[in-house]
Amino acid sequence: MLPIYKTILLLICSNAFMTFAWYGHLKSLGSKALWIAILASWSIAFFEYVFQVPANRIGFTSGILSLAQLKILQEVITLLIFVPFAIFYMRQPITWNFLWAGIYLAGAVYFIFK
Repeated sequence: MLPIYKTILLLICSNAFMTFAWYGHLKSLGSKALWIAILASWSIAFFEYVFQVPANRIGFTSGILSLAQLKILQEVITLLIFVPFAIFYMRQPITWNFLWAGIYLAGAVYFIFK
């Protein structure tokens, strides 16, 4: 598998864990003590790093992505993971902000990879 595809796949996995670590407790642990939510989030975040660190190393050290490109790619993947999470798991309404954020991120991708 090419390094760019490995990087993207690992970033997708990382972001899935990150999103649940950062926001999943708001739905599932809202009535629990804060320290329980923190421990649960840290436990999930461990797996985020298991995927994030190799993704960054592969993407950067292979020479296929600059640091700026790696960061923008990360942000785009974050939004691609977060929007379905917000809509389907957290039951948040779709707003124009999702569209505008996507448009601006697409612009960022264009300029950083140009």
